[in-house]
Amino acid sequence: MSSRFERFALYLTVPAGLLVILLYALPILQVLGLSLTEGQGAIANYERLFTSRAVAGVVQTTLAVSISTTVITMVIAYVIAFGMIHMSDRQRKVALLMVSIPFWVSVLVRAFAWITILRSQGVLNSGLMSIGAITEPIQLVYNRVGVTIGMVHYMVPFAVLLLYANLTDIDRRVVQAARSLGARPVSVFLRVWLPMSLPGIAVASLFILVFSLGFLITPALLGGGRTLMIAEYISVQISNTGRWDLATSLSAALLIVVGLLLALALRSPAMRAAFGGSSK
Repeated sequence: MSSRFERFALYLTVPAGLLVILLYALPILQVLGLSLTEGQGAIANYERLFTSRAVAGVVQTTLAVSISTTVITMVIAYVIAFGMIHMSDRQRKVALLMVSIPFWVSVLVRAFAWITILRSQGVLNSGLMSIGAITEPIQLVYNRVGVTIGMVHYMVPFAVLLLYANLTDIDRRVVQAARSLGARPVSVFLRVWLPMSLPGIAVASLFILVFSLGFLITPALLGGGRTLMIAEYISVQISNTGRWDLATSLSAALLIVVGLLLALALRSPAMRAAFGGSSK
């Protein structure tokens, strides 16, 4: 009976598997193929990635923005998730609703909203100037600061939900035991909550970092072409210059880097434990 049910469950995954192959795997294989055949060939295409100053600058910008986005997002999300697990049931439902609302809003709408808030004549600068906090507008958009703000705003809900799921699994009896032994709140957080939430932190950080490496719309709008990240650079090479050789080789390299990053991360005991595997 069990084996029959397992076969039935396996058959149910076949349509989804075929859909993934058609809509995801095949286009990726096509990109990999183009990176090997377009232009002057595979060697020249991939060699350009290591010799081009433009590519080096784009990669440096992408890494800097992605890492800063990941760090800021994790700090904000951890504070929110930690607060949520200590709320009453009614407060927690409201908090979950507030965290979920951004998922209902288009990324384009959010990006344009941040432009309205952060631009020189925007809500934030106008408010600060009206109270005398600043004498001239602060440049908060069309630069790296604006891109980071927009990306953090987009990623915080994802990180909150991932961390919240992890923190709710922590055995409260361990926390109570630490308190009964006279541990102060700071010690309880640093020695109990934080270590036991490391798997969730690892998963959320990896998710945010990988997602940030491929951001397109938010950097394009909030960066104003001055903060060029990999995805936008690839889009420009395809749409404007027709450099399919450079675009596909850079896309393939990004895919390989993300794959290696995931493979290395899964060697971590904390990451394996987060995915339900053995931590040994």
